[in-house]
Amino acid sequence: MLSRAADNLYWMSRYLERAEHTARVTGVHYNLMLEGDPAAQGARWSRVLASLGHSEPVADGDAFAAAQAYAQDQILNSIASARENARQVREQISSEMWEDLNRLFHESKRMGTPEFWYSRPHELLYNVTQSSHTFQGITDSTMIHGEGWQFIQVGRFMERVQATACLIDLHFAGFFQEGADLNALDHVEWIGLLRSCTAFEAYCKVYTADLRPERVAEFLLMNSEFPHSVRFAVDHLRRSLEAVHATTARKSDRLNKLAGRLTSALSYTPLEEIMANLHDFSLTIRRLCGGIHAGIYQVYITYPIDAALEA
Repeated sequence: MLSRAADNLYWMSRYLERAEHTARVTGVHYNLMLEGDPAAQGARWSRVLASLGHSEPVADGDAFAAAQAYAQDQILNSIASARENARQVREQISSEMWEDLNRLFHESKRMGTPEFWYSRPHELLYNVTQSSHTFQGITDSTMIHGEGWQFIQVGRFMERVQATACLIDLHFAGFFQEGADLNALDHVEWIGLLRSCTAFEAYCKVYTADLRPERVAEFLLMNSEFPHSVRFAVDHLRRSLEAVHATTARKSDRLNKLAGRLTSALSYTPLEEIMANLHDFSLTIRRLCGGIHAGIYQVYITYPIDAALEA
């Protein structure tokens, strides 16, 4: 596969995952406004902003408006970027994929206008999350599961690992105190975190509705069977990298080692050790993902011409 095509497929998938994550988290926190403590709304939206990648400090009183504007921009820009990347590789994706993504692009533009967004934000948020799930199903059903499909999986799960790890990190920094008893308001916040990862019902099937921060962390970080856990995403990221590695002449032991270290960190680090310093653990996960991203570019996308001639 041409490096340009691999790059476009990778980023098409990352941008769609980013749009879906932003819409999902924002939608959950809109609903929490009906249940939580009104006095905590500013701090909650400040945390949402930080988890979505907003790096500038925002006063609690301005956080809701800032989060609305930032989520709107991130969703619309991510969908537009995904569509542009897909347009450049029309020959690599199926017609059904292009039609579905093109439809999402035009619907999001209509629903993302200021008048529509500020009066009916849930319509855009719901449409983006549902359309993302539909697109994944169309992709799996209509595209050959070869090298191009594997790059789509790499992009999806790379984005998911980093976004979920950041979300968990910021939530625990704000709410977790070892040994503290949960009150009713705390329960709302932990349910909000699980719902932000589409995980509340799945968590209850494993642990019942007994909400304990350690169990929430274990489920969202280390469960190997839940699609939005960090462990699940890391496992699938590694499998797709191994599949790409097996089908191309360009090899990288370093890339495989980084993926192995990422898997090992989630498979073999005791929960007690993670909880003792969850922030550093989250940073390690994200740093390893950054190394894998750089390795993907070095090996498959921006490799020197000499390496291509040798292959």
